[in-house]
Amino acid sequence: MITKAFEPTEEQRRVIEHTGSAFIAACPGAGKTRVMIERARKLLGGRPTGRGIAFLSFTTAAVSELEDRLRREGLVETPAFPHFIGTFDAFLWQFLIAPFGVEGCDAKPRLIPDKDDRTVQPFAAAQALPLECFDRVTGNAIPSMIQRHGFRGKIKAHETTARKMRARFLERGELDFTDARSVALARLRDPACGAVLGPAFAARFLELIVDEAQDCNPADLEIIAWFRAAGVPVKVISDPNQAIYGFRGGVTQELGQFAETFSAAERLPMSGNFRSSKNITKCVVALRAPDKRAVVDEALGEHREEPTAVQILSYSGMGVPSSIGARFQELTAAIGLDARDCPVVSATRRTGANALGHPQDSGVRDLSYRLAVAVSDFHFSFELGSRKEALVAIHRIMLELGGRLDGKTYHQHLVDGEVGPESWRPEALALLQALRVTPDRFATAETWHDEARRLLAPLLPAGGQSINQRLRRNGDLDKALSVAPAAGHPARTIHSVKGMEFPAICVVMSPRTAKSIIDFLAGAAHGDNEEARKIYVGASRAQRLLAIALPKTQAPRLKGLMAGMGGAVELISL
Repeated sequence: MITKAFEPTEEQRRVIEHTGSAFIAACPGAGKTRVMIERARKLLGGRPTGRGIAFLSFTTAAVSELEDRLRREGLVETPAFPHFIGTFDAFLWQFLIAPFGVEGCDAKPRLIPDKDDRTVQPFAAAQALPLECFDRVTGNAIPSMIQRHGFRGKIKAHETTARKMRARFLERGELDFTDARSVALARLRDPACGAVLGPAFAARFLELIVDEAQDCNPADLEIIAWFRAAGVPVKVISDPNQAIYGFRGGVTQELGQFAETFSAAERLPMSGNFRSSKNITKCVVALRAPDKRAVVDEALGEHREEPTAVQILSYSGMGVPSSIGARFQELTAAIGLDARDCPVVSATRRTGANALGHPQDSGVRDLSYRLAVAVSDFHFSFELGSRKEALVAIHRIMLELGGRLDGKTYHQHLVDGEVGPESWRPEALALLQALRVTPDRFATAETWHDEARRLLAPLLPAGGQSINQRLRRNGDLDKALSVAPAAGHPARTIHSVKGMEFPAICVVMSPRTAKSIIDFLAGAAHGDNEEARKIYVGASRAQRLLAIALPKTQAPRLKGLMAGMGGAVELISL
């Protein structure tokens, strides 16, 4: 097979050849990966320089795809040195945390990503609260957080305990990602340290390329600005319309302000969409904020002439019905697509599960129900990421039953014991297979539960509670246990598909959020609406078929908005 030579558009060519720093506003499907590869080829010029390129993004999936492409193109070798290809977090850890440690701490720094899950309980009778409920700097309780946990009473003892816990963690060198950013930023802000680090980074890297920059938080933008000021050329690639990480301090207005620090010649657009059909490309523009629709992206890829109209699925009732998944399957089958390649996506897994009639986590917290949910999640998942999450959930339950966490978070246990995946995954996988529900096994939830008790009983510590006490009977188990289909649409969260593409996708809006989203898109509500951006991210993953399901009260409004952008749209009542 002869691969067609890459012929960049004029916008892509400008990015590839641009010398120095630049802020690149790229639409969905703009060919960012191809452009980054060609930029690397341009910089390296086919000859070793002793200096490398740092490629940074914010998800391991995006990093893995880019690294694989760079290796296939022969632009990096194994190991990648002098280049760096990894997440923003990994970059900070490798260059600004691990070599220097934590000031005032003799211990080697250790990454504990779930540190904020530790419970704060000043005395036995006190209500336990997660550490995330307390401000990192002051230790004071965050009102909205403690209210969410239904706390009532005096909080002072909890605040004192939280401060001591954070201090103790730092003394032991235990950092989460937010801690690591703070330590890294303090190091860069220090004049003496910065004066040494700046020339060192400039000598090491030809260029710093930051992809998906809309996922930055304000601290990340300050770090990127530091590198730029230190003489390291920085390419910042982003789509502000895809900023969906407000829950972790992600930027919205700040990103626009950051872009303004680049000159007009340094702000480069990429508005050609190589992913989606003309209908999808036009209709997706209607999902941007009203003041972000001046440019309608042009469909340029192999699917640009796909005639299928965007499908608006209008449903009735107060909940998300399984008829959404049934109709989506009909739509994908009609154009010859495999359902397994075409996910149903939503802001939460629960909404997507409802749309497909999958079992779901009802929020029940006992071990029996959690075990059933993890088993079902594993066998209902068609993507690797969700299966890994289910494996971790099983391992966590096994540790809890064995009494091995001893007040630590899951990741603290792994780090303290230097526990690698190879030591526990085989046992967890064997348990998942043994408890899989199939048409010829486990006639009732009770028989499944009996087998789970038999398999897990050996994990219990001697002299403790019995397996029947730990894995109690639960009347809701039948809701969590079901036979996984041999083929069908996977349910995924919008966050999990960010940066990916699919032949078809169905985006589901829940009754709780649909009206506020459509009000915002129609210009009837001002301010910011991250939920609307989530819908934009999900919808822009589609190549040939896009379906959007929402309540019948809002469906005609969405159809009008999309038709107004010039794309073909059909409204289907379920």
